[in-house]
Amino acid sequence: MKLHFTDLRILPGDVLTVSNPDGTEKYTYTRDLKASLTATVDASGFWAMSITGSTAVVSVTNPASRVRIDKLTRGYTEAEMSSQPSVQSICGTNDYKDAVCYQSSNPTEWGKTASVAKLLRNGSSLCTAWRVGPNNRMLTNEHCFTSTTGIEVWFNYQCPTCGGTASATVTKVLAASVLKYSAALDYTLFTVNNFAAISSFGYLELDARVPAVGEEMYIVGHPAGKLKKLSLRDNNNGGGYCVVRGVRVNGSSSQSDISYMCDTEGGSSGSPVLSRRTHKVIGLHHFGGCPNQGVRIDLVAAQVNSLL
Repeated sequence: MKLHFTDLRILPGDVLTVSNPDGTEKYTYTRDLKASLTATVDASGFWAMSITGSTAVVSVTNPASRVRIDKLTRGYTEAEMSSQPSVQSICGTNDYKDAVCYQSSNPTEWGKTASVAKLLRNGSSLCTAWRVGPNNRMLTNEHCFTSTTGIEVWFNYQCPTCGGTASATVTKVLAASVLKYSAALDYTLFTVNNFAAISSFGYLELDARVPAVGEEMYIVGHPAGKLKKLSLRDNNNGGGYCVVRGVRVNGSSSQSDISYMCDTEGGSSGSPVLSRRTHKVIGLHHFGGCPNQGVRIDLVAAQVNSLL
């Protein structure tokens, strides 16, 4: 749930708190809203950081202060999500699993999942993003956003147990600035507020080459905004690992993409596509359609390497 506040009258020294019922997720705001690093300020007030779950608790330390909640957004239920139309991205049987399901069987692939985050765009739509390199840099699709206003980045939104329904403790930050973007290659490179809060989640490296047809690969992301999934197996390949089906495939630009049958959904946009040979990123997922497609990361790297 995400709340918008208007008619603000927060007195000096007073604190507005937005939390979940048990207080394990809590955000605080003072008269200096921007100092919180979690407020999206607009002409009529501000959006607070979202609260995971169906209930948000709002309080102020001084009853003389006041705010008014004039808008809220909420996520879809599973039933509502399943009724939404989408481009076909599940290619046959849905083979992706909770990322943690592969912790024992595929520890190297599992080890690359922590740096992948869910994007909540203005409280109403979803994508995926990931840390690229050791500095405060993240990548997603250009069609996900080019303005950071209202973009939340959720790390550790994932099941701690295979097949679970609840998330581990989530760390949320706001997107801070866009460094570069391209519609032709469908990428946005950006930074976040409070980088120290997410620096422990690790990062991915770019594999700036055209992968081979038949090369084994996998995708980490948040299909349909779900808890983090690892798409590793492909029933179209006899239940074996996902493989690159085509290279130099037409995407947003001529010959800009690679293709594969790894399962994705809406919300997977911006997910990293990794090689099982190098465990580095070879593509930036952006299209469904079976085969699904990702932008060639060698093309993206040529434009962003100097900024990483």
